[in-house]
Amino acid sequence: MMEKQYKNILVNSLVNLGDVVLTTSAIALLKQAYPQARITMLVRPVVREAVENNPVIDEVMIFDYTPKENSLGKMWAMAKEIKARHFDLSISFDRKSRPAILCWLAGVPTRVGADRIFDDKPSKITWLYTHTVHIKHDLVNTLQAETYQEIVRQFTGIEGHEVPVMARIPSSSKEKADKLLSQLPTDKMKIGLCVKGTFALKTWPKEYFADVVRELKRKYNAAFFVVGAPNDKEYADEVISICEEELRKSGLSEKKEIINFCGSTNLLDLAALFYQTDLFVTVDTGATHIAATTGVKMVTMYGCTSPKRWHPYNENARVLSYDPECCPCSYGENDCPHNPKPICLWEITPEMVLKKCYELIN
Repeated sequence: MMEKQYKNILVNSLVNLGDVVLTTSAIALLKQAYPQARITMLVRPVVREAVENNPVIDEVMIFDYTPKENSLGKMWAMAKEIKARHFDLSISFDRKSRPAILCWLAGVPTRVGADRIFDDKPSKITWLYTHTVHIKHDLVNTLQAETYQEIVRQFTGIEGHEVPVMARIPSSSKEKADKLLSQLPTDKMKIGLCVKGTFALKTWPKEYFADVVRELKRKYNAAFFVVGAPNDKEYADEVISICEEELRKSGLSEKKEIINFCGSTNLLDLAALFYQTDLFVTVDTGATHIAATTGVKMVTMYGCTSPKRWHPYNENARVLSYDPECCPCSYGENDCPHNPKPICLWEITPEMVLKKCYELIN
């Protein structure tokens, strides 16, 4: 461990929800290295609920911006706020230009970042750090949370591994989860679904979800709900319609037993739901990593991303990936050479998913 004991630390993570959840494992290590330090986290508004009132974070600062807007005024105002708080250490978990510039403008005396976090491309952003950590391992085949933790391990000298930490669940979220789940039959197994990824090459086929729902209904007489963001609601309705038609054709149900919760929950409500869920079947998305913090039994299907990097931190998690040579990839939705049926998704069959579900339930 470094001789200097930092007392007022700013950690930067201006990234998406799943990554922010994963960085909390590194912050847990940081808390061990500097137990007397106050740790503040700089994040975007959309993820604040995951880190406010979090056991490993003392305070949250929100930086509200969009990448394409003229944000010089916001940058200067945030730099002045950071300067006024007299941080003695900043650690960046995103290698983005904005937090690096902010901490440099604010004159934070020790500014730490990594030479590689998401890819191998060199970046001049490291010029703004006072300490650049070299990540030696293969990014593609190492869990992303381990990359975040390695930054802390190398800088502080601390050893060990930690798991991601979700914010504390308030009673209001527990009550909200109870209210939502009251729409389902109380005597049935409750199975959650997340059917839409952040982009098409993460989204498992609708027809496959219908097959899985039919067989889980047949075997366990389960009831289902779908989670997601507000803009996922219409797509989720389409999936639900296909699933319910399949149930009717199979003579398994004549009433609505798949409820659409997309847009009905904040992040804490979502975590509260997972604590009362018997099984979660999901694509690779931010909800996957929130669910993992609750220990729920879960099966995740990976398309263009790889579980070697994005596997949930949960002993009850099972993952499926076809893993063709082209994966992981950065193709756009219409650029995939296997479009309109990307093999990374279509080769993960309902039978494969059901096998994992049965193993977990039984």
